[in-house]
Amino acid sequence: MESRFLGPDPLEEQIEQTLVLLKDGQPPSRIETTQVDIKEEPGRRGPQGRINPGRSENQEAAQYLAGEMACMANTTGGGAIILGVADDGTRIGTELDPDWLRHRIFELTSRMLTVTVRESALETCRLLVVSTHEAIEPIRYDGRIRWRVNDNCVEVDPTTWHNRKLHRLGFDWSAQPSGHTLDDVSPIAAEIARQYLREQGRRDDTGLAEATDKDLIRRLNLADNKGRLSNAGALLFVATPEVGVDYIRRSVPGGDSTNRIRGTGPLLVQVADVEKASEATNRLVHIPAGFAHHQIRAIPSQTVREALVNGITHRDWHSPQPTTVEHIGDQITVTSPGGFIGGVTPGNIITHPAEPRYRSLAEALATLRLAEREGIGVDRMTRDMLAIGRPPPSFSEVDGPYVRVSLMGGEPDMRTVGFIGAVEPQASEINLDLLLLLEHLVAHSWADATSAASSLQRNQAETDAAMRGIAEATSSGQPIISRVRGIPADQPSAYRLSDYSREALNHRLEPAQTPEGRETLILNWAKSRGRVSSTEAADITGLTVPYAGKLLAKLNEYGQLRGSRPNNRGRGFHYLPIDPDTPS
Repeated sequence: MESRFLGPDPLEEQIEQTLVLLKDGQPPSRIETTQVDIKEEPGRRGPQGRINPGRSENQEAAQYLAGEMACMANTTGGGAIILGVADDGTRIGTELDPDWLRHRIFELTSRMLTVTVRESALETCRLLVVSTHEAIEPIRYDGRIRWRVNDNCVEVDPTTWHNRKLHRLGFDWSAQPSGHTLDDVSPIAAEIARQYLREQGRRDDTGLAEATDKDLIRRLNLADNKGRLSNAGALLFVATPEVGVDYIRRSVPGGDSTNRIRGTGPLLVQVADVEKASEATNRLVHIPAGFAHHQIRAIPSQTVREALVNGITHRDWHSPQPTTVEHIGDQITVTSPGGFIGGVTPGNIITHPAEPRYRSLAEALATLRLAEREGIGVDRMTRDMLAIGRPPPSFSEVDGPYVRVSLMGGEPDMRTVGFIGAVEPQASEINLDLLLLLEHLVAHSWADATSAASSLQRNQAETDAAMRGIAEATSSGQPIISRVRGIPADQPSAYRLSDYSREALNHRLEPAQTPEGRETLILNWAKSRGRVSSTEAADITGLTVPYAGKLLAKLNEYGQLRGSRPNNRGRGFHYLPIDPDTPS
């Protein structure tokens, strides 16, 4: 992780000055500094010194630059390398792909260092400027910590590095002072903050909405006693250093954009503008009378906000790349620079404790009621999508690294809305575990603590407890799930949709009701559970026991199951999978 300075940036000033001197013909040896180095691309020279053609990917160059940029990140103020000029000043250039190089350096530094890579030019010669700001934690490369002394990288011990770093910096970059003051605060951003505080008639017990601009900032803990804004305050109320949020609207994939918003003003203004634009094209869907809500958006408005706010709160603000919001038809995809941190992955993002990248920024947004202080924004996004029968948000980490969340909106499933609306006991908010388990059962037809743990993002003990609790819930007075019948007493319990739930959600179960779907379901059960009886097969498929027995016999005949006894009969007879180690 590296630290970035907002406002006039001394490193950027040095880079620009060096580029000007290079353009004037000055040799690198005269203009290199502790923080700015000039190099030709490694691996480009042949045996006789001939320059080979450039390539978009060059592993030798990436390895060299990873070590040098780790050294720069460990140096006070960070540093940069201007790539494409030889020591004697010859303009060789480079064809390296900036995105590939940035991600490769990230990988080579154990996913600790995200650099900025941008193109520059000396007349017709293409250069790359690779830069990094000062690291908050030491960046190791090849097991060593190095920093710059004059124009060389030298090894340093961790204690020395930490002593100097802790003397200069706190732990939260967003809480560090920026180059801006209270006088730089945008009145428009301050008014937008008040609008969020007053939104939908919510009671503002803090009185923040009535405070003056400067008092508002101070009470959000975004300014020190000298009136200097923190980096979080500068982002929210002054300006983002580059485009903070890039919103693009298309009616259909591949179509021309009908709206584009790119701004570098206060982040609060950018967020409000994007919210307004997305809301204007997030169509209203009408629900027939009798349901809990008479009209909703194709993508729930609060879900859109959560995705957007997550994309600005947890992103890497040291990256010059914007948080992009692609709104195509009824789908919104938010992509933010910086990978997952603190052990968060797509597989545990719902239940993992909140790990804000920038605590001061997150707390300010929570106070303004834009973000969830408890770290439950992802939970609510998932709940709101599942409650209308739409797919849950899809989270992924892609090369860059970037975190991407996709929201697949559209027509709500009215039968699912009605089913969820009739759930008892009614909590103030629909139980997320219940919704996740229903989604799992619709897809897989059965669940036990082992198979459903990944869907609920809980361990097996927690999953088992959740399922036992859900077994007590009802919809329209009928049980939602039922225990699978026929399981031996010494085997762990498993659950299926109740007969009522199967009927209510029958339209979503069609794939499992085909002959091929039933066979696949039975084989998956047998492989996961280590056995299958005609009673178990009948209960998970909804068939009669005699018909399920015939289906099992057929699978036995085809060599996909084998009987537990040679004569294939008798009390307690069941079938075994041919290869019980095959994953379901």
